[in-house]
Amino acid sequence: MRYHYLRFDIWACLAISVLLSFIPVKILEATLPEAYENYVEEHTVEDGAIGGIAGEEVVRAENIEDLLANDTFTVISPGIEYRNKGGGYYKNYYMHALTLPSGEKVAAIINGDSVQKTGESIYSGDSILPVGRIVYEDLTQNETFINQIEFKEELSRKDFYIDMMGEGGKVSEEDYKELPTTMAQLITVIIAFPILHMLGAKFGIFPYFFPPKNKKESEWE
Repeated sequence: MRYHYLRFDIWACLAISVLLSFIPVKILEATLPEAYENYVEEHTVEDGAIGGIAGEEVVRAENIEDLLANDTFTVISPGIEYRNKGGGYYKNYYMHALTLPSGEKVAAIINGDSVQKTGESIYSGDSILPVGRIVYEDLTQNETFINQIEFKEELSRKDFYIDMMGEGGKVSEEDYKELPTTMAQLITVIIAFPILHMLGAKFGIFPYFFPPKNKKESEWE
C-alpha cells in the first residue's frame, strides 16, 4: 500500500488558515444569539393559528370526513404515535403518516413546538396536535416521498395533506448557528490558504506551486 503525505508547506498553511477561521466564528457567535431571538419570534405561532396550540374550541377530528368538513381542526393521538408510523420528505418539510382515531392515515406536517401532552411523560397520555388545515395537493407526483411515507402502511388519501406547521417550525439554537459558523470557517480557509502560501513562497519560506515566469527564465539562463 502506498502512502501519500502532504508537503510541510501545505500542512502549515492549512493549520494557520484553520486558526484564522476562528476569528469570524467568534464574531458570528457574538451576533447570532440576537439573530436567533429574532428568528424564534418570527417562527412562534400564536395559539389558535395554523401550527399553533389547539384550545378547547378547536374541533377534534376523528376521521377524514371531519377533516374535510372543517376549515381548522386538531387531532388527538395516543402518546407519540403520531410520529411513529413513518414519514418522508416532501418539498422542504418532513411529513408524518398520521393515524386518525378512525384508523385512517393521512400525511401531516406537524409543528412539534405546539404539541400538548396530557400525560406525565411523552409516552403516556395523549398528544393534542397543533391546529391544522387541509392543503389539496397530489402527493403521488412525488414518487420518492410516497415510497418513504408508505414504507409501513398505505395512506388513506393522497390528494391532500394536513398543514399543522403554518409559520412555525423553529430549529434549535445549536442547529441555527451550525451552518453560518461552518460556512465562515470554510470560506476563511479557502481564502486564507492561497494567500498564506503565496506570501510564504514570495519570501522564500515555501516552494512555489507555480513558479513565476521570470523565475523560470532565470533557471534556464
